[in-house]
Amino acid sequence: MELLVLGGSVAAFRLLNAGLERLVPPPTAALGDRWKWRNIWTSFVHSLLSGAGALLGFYLHPQMAEDLIDTHSAAAHRLLGVSVGYFLQDFIDMMCNQEFYECWELLFHHSVVIICLGIAFVVRRYVGFAMVALLVEINSVFLHLRTILLMADLSHTTYYRATSLVNLGTYIVFRISTLAWMTRWLVLNRENIPPATYAVGVTGMAIMTPMNIVLFYRLLRSDCLNSRLYDKEQ
Repeated sequence: MELLVLGGSVAAFRLLNAGLERLVPPPTAALGDRWKWRNIWTSFVHSLLSGAGALLGFYLHPQMAEDLIDTHSAAAHRLLGVSVGYFLQDFIDMMCNQEFYECWELLFHHSVVIICLGIAFVVRRYVGFAMVALLVEINSVFLHLRTILLMADLSHTTYYRATSLVNLGTYIVFRISTLAWMTRWLVLNRENIPPATYAVGVTGMAIMTPMNIVLFYRLLRSDCLNSRLYDKEQ
């Protein structure tokens, strides 16, 4: 069953990626990078699906929030498999369409995510904890929307500035705060987690947290600091 969900997810996101150029034709400014246009829209769809699905999962199955290790719904487990499938598909997509030096950070990020979420999916434990991790995708919706607007050459519009502010706000709430909470949970529940699994979790947090802090700084510098300099020059 696990392989069916994973394989179906990879195939579905692959088909979505292939058809997105017809569904959402690239604007003139993005015609030179059609692959990235398709890729970022595919990521946007996954973020909507997984972020909303994780919120809905906790709402419909509140017991999962009380026991992040052993309690979960069948739908939450399937959503986890769909997300792992997406990250596998995106990993392959980048490997096939970009030079390694252009995407090594994202490849590294995806590798960590696939291992951590994949373990929870295969062993059918820590699914609730993995659902907490998928709450990060709520911010990814706005992060990807920001990139879409940049590719469409709409960086000086009010819509972009509003998206940028929401992106930074949700970044703090759903990404940095979530990762901090997950790290704290791991430390407090160390005795309930096998050493090998605990080591994977702690290593994952140790990698993901600095990466996300660096990305937040880049966003802050690009959308706040640089934009203020631009406004002053005007």
